Amino acid sequence: MPNFAIIKAIMDLYDELKERGLVYQVSNEESVKKLLNTKGASFYFGFDPTAESLHVGSLLQIITAKRLEENGLKPIVLVGGATGMVGDPSFKEKERVLKQKEEVENLVGLLKKQLGKFFNFNKEAVFVNNLDWTEKISYIEFARDVGKKFTVNEMIAKESVKERMKTGISFAEFSYMLLQAYDFLKIFEKYGCRMQMGGSDQWGNMTAGIELVRKTKGEEVFVITLPLVTRSDGKKFSKSEGTAVWLDANLTSPYHFYQFWINADDKDAVKFLKYYTFLSLEEIKSLENSFASAPEKREAQKVLAEKVTAFVHGEDASESARKITENLFTGKIKDLSEKDLKEIFTDSSVVKLENFSAEAGLNIIDFLVQAKVSDSKRQAREDIQNKAIELNGSKVAEIDYLVSQKDFLFGQYIIAKRGKRDYKFISR
Repeated sequence: MPNFAIIKAIMDLYDELKERGLVYQVSNEESVKKLLNTKGASFYFGFDPTAESLHVGSLLQIITAKRLEENGLKPIVLVGGATGMVGDPSFKEKERVLKQKEEVENLVGLLKKQLGKFFNFNKEAVFVNNLDWTEKISYIEFARDVGKKFTVNEMIAKESVKERMKTGISFAEFSYMLLQAYDFLKIFEKYGCRMQMGGSDQWGNMTAGIELVRKTKGEEVFVITLPLVTRSDGKKFSKSEGTAVWLDANLTSPYHFYQFWINADDKDAVKFLKYYTFLSLEEIKSLENSFASAPEKREAQKVLAEKVTAFVHGEDASESARKITENLFTGKIKDLSEKDLKEIFTDSSVVKLENFSAEAGLNIIDFLVQAKVSDSKRQAREDIQNKAIELNGSKVAEIDYLVSQKDFLFGQYIIAKRGKRDYKFISR
């Protein structure tokens, strides 16, 4: 974990969050502002165990929680061992496939370990699993103590539920809101925690928690939501969109993680610097000015990629990803080590050549088509004639060039480039 510099007290924490664009909704602005500026105050946020790793869609909550922790607040991190077995219907088109209890328990353990990279659960932070209190309450008790405090009319009025009502919602999913509300009550009772932080899609579930604490304890608690992060193309940072970039290095290598950020659209770069880095607003403003005058240098994206990769994977991994990227850009591909190449070739986009004969080789035209570098033989021929093709950083100028064993780095890898930035990773 990198060492974070304490954010300069040029404004209070709430105002800084607003300036960074991180405040989407608050239940009581003045109370939330006061709490955020109270040293030692606790807050909680959480994730359901739906996969073996969190992804960049989860990262905004993690980094914001670290930002709060660095300012003296105490994070309570929840993983939903109970809610994960029910499934959140919020703004989902269809019901999740339910996981078995044993699978959920395993995922809870994996996420606890992953979150432990960012938060010290033996010192500054607290880890909780909502199964610890949910499995102890009977259905009758839950219906009387929790269900009795909500009307169905109230629940279906929530936008997250209202949308699913159009296509049908199971009773299990319908009860999810009450389960999450119960979490807030139990965390308030045990830790005196008065604030929940979450994504804007959780507003309905979170405000239900406010109501349950008020009706049960006569106390006021608060919620703050972060914006739902989308790219300039409108796609969410989520696995459901088929664009998952995982925080686990075994699922998304540090190199590919770095690429996700360095390839951020110009329209997103500065926004993401505010969201995902601990750079001061003054530093970001300076970068923004430099970026505006020379966007082709992509300085904002470079800093973004380096900082976020260092936060998630460490400084060494970030530097390695930067070096690999620089070597690819400058054509110094043959300077990459076998370890570097293995990291590059973990991506699902790698093309594996079938039936390649090292002895016979493969004509460059056929190679480019099979490796999906060019769309057709005609296109491949034109690409070569236009000097648009490189193999491992070297131009290919002859249409009768024979791709053979000698072209495979470490006997296994070829990096082909078409044009300025279209890379293809090919293995045998």
